[in-house]
Parts: sequence; structure tokens; C-alpha cells
Amino acid sequence: MGIEIENIHKQFGAFSALGDVSLSIPSGELVALLGPSGCGKTTLLRIIAGLETPDSGRILFNGEDTTRSHVRERRVGFVFQHYALFRHMTVFDNVAFGLNVRPRQTRPSKEEISEKVMKLLRLVQLENMASRYPSQLSGGQRQRIALARALAVEPQVLLLDEPFGALDAQVRAELRRWLRRLHDEIHVTSVFVTHDQEEALEVADRIVVMNRGKIEQAGTPDEVYEQPATAFVLNFLGNVNLFHGRKSQRQTQQGGQPADANVSGGVDDTQAVAYVRSHDIEIERSRQDATALKAEIRHIQKLGPAVRVTLAIEESGEFLEAELTRDVYQNLGLQQGEQVFVRPRQVRVFVEDYQI
Repeated sequence: MGIEIENIHKQFGAFSALGDVSLSIPSGELVALLGPSGCGKTTLLRIIAGLETPDSGRILFNGEDTTRSHVRERRVGFVFQHYALFRHMTVFDNVAFGLNVRPRQTRPSKEEISEKVMKLLRLVQLENMASRYPSQLSGGQRQRIALARALAVEPQVLLLDEPFGALDAQVRAELRRWLRRLHDEIHVTSVFVTHDQEEALEVADRIVVMNRGKIEQAGTPDEVYEQPATAFVLNFLGNVNLFHGRKSQRQTQQGGQPADANVSGGVDDTQAVAYVRSHDIEIERSRQDATALKAEIRHIQKLGPAVRVTLAIEESGEFLEAELTRDVYQNLGLQQGEQVFVRPRQVRVFVEDYQI
């Protein structure tokens, strides 16, 4: 089931939730709507589902205009962040609910319902939990039951709104890997909302980065991470350091030193901001070339397999963070307070301003 989103606009009073949003979702794709709170991603998801009506624009399923169609007519499965399971029903009855409430003429027989429910419970690896109640399940198990219930009605489209947001970090990591494997098996066109960059990069076939009711960039995880179209996308997808300077002849002056960079926007001799991800900062004992900047180590923080080093640039006084592997950190033998040289790699320069 392919989805076409054409020029969607949605206003809530004086607040513009979505402004002229257009997007194409091919059949069978798993798409992540990624962005900060209030960027419009959940509003867009609800409009696709039919739970909200756009002020203008169209939603098409396989070329058919469904903009004004009732949510029941769209055959959409919806999974909420907080499960929304019926507490007084068993796991089996929760999954069977959508089938049991169908009109008599389209309702499967009890035997067919039972067979389908048990097949779905096996799919989500919880067939031995059929007789339990939601209160007897863990958060991760409840979310898998909510997903099985959404799949029971054979949706054309599966929509998930922050499906793992209420879970702890370890369970969330396990479930997103499980969701990726499940999608590869069932191939239902799926759209999920998240503000977790790692989740989107790991799970999605394509990521749609949203900000202030508009799409900043849409592409594969590699495309949006390696080739960010805007400063917002680069800044949102990982920790970055900012260097303020001037752009001139495809270079940027950073901290008094010229640095080759990928430059976006503006004309020569204009104010520019250079962005460098923390893992693209190299720390050296001696200056290797003109792009290296003298700095003092102000703080060292060990974070499991990684080490985060906070440095102050001598000439500009700006602070930056470098993220090193444990091996690199130990080989360098870094100490707080010592003088080193830092060299940015993969510098990207954007002239336009942005706000989160």
C-alpha cells in the first residue's frame, strides 16, 4: 500500500502544526518521522490514520483519495506509546478484539479467530501468554501485544506513535531490533514517529526529518546522516561542535585557521557556522598541519566504550567535545589540564540560521 501525502496544511488556532507537507511512501517501506517535540510528526501520523482532518491537501492510498474517509475505511493499524490494552481482557481477547467487533457478515468464525490470534502471538513470540492479563506482562510484552492486536485486522498501513517511548533503554533497544525483523517478515507499509535518532537510524528504511511543521530532509539513514541537507538535520542527528567564522572562496576561517569544508548556502565573505561531529575531532600531541588548533583539556568523561573529552580552544576560547574510543584515549594517555592539538574532520558549513 503506497501512500502519497500532498501539500498537507494543519492549523490549531494560531499555531501552524503542518505547513505544505508533501511526502511519498512506497508500498512495504518502513518510514520514521523524526524530529523534536512539537515539530508536527504526530499530527501528520494522525492525519494519515484519519484521526485528524487536514485544513488543506490530500492523503492518497494507492492513488485513491482518502482525505475525507473515515478511519474505519482506511484499514489502518495504530499502535500507541502507552499500549492502550484493555485491562479486563486476557492477552488472547485483546488481540481478538478487532475481529470480534466486526459486523456479523464480515466476522470470522470463532475457530478462524482463534487460529489467527494464536498465529499472531507466535509471530510476536508470546504464544504462552494468551491467558494472562496486561497487568501480568512487562512493558515490552505489552507493546508486542498491542502490535499483534493492530495486525489482527490485516491493516493496509501500520502506524506507530512513539511505540517504545515508555520503555527503559535496554528493552527499547531489544524491541526496535525485533520490530525491524518483524517488518522484514510481514512487509506492511509502516510509519512510526520517534524523537530518538538512534532508533530511527537503526530501524527505518527511510527517515523523514521534521522541524516546525515542515520536512527538512527525507532519505535513507545513510543519506540523512552522511549528507545532511540543512544545519538542523546535521545538528539533530548526533552531537556536534559549532565553530563561528567567515566563509571565503569555499573555505571557512575557524579559530584563525582555514579549514576545507562542505559549504552550503550564502556568498563569499559572509558569516558562517561550521559543524563538526564529536567523533570527527582528532586529538594530537603535536601540530600536524595548519588545520590543527591548540587546545586545553578541561574535562574527561568515560562513558562505557567511549570517552568524551571537553576542550577549550586557545585562540577563540570556544569549547568543543571530542568523542574517542577507549583504545585511542588510552594510547594517547590524555590528562585533564594538558595542552594538545585538535583537528576537525568532515567539516560542514551552513550559512543559514536555524532554530529548534
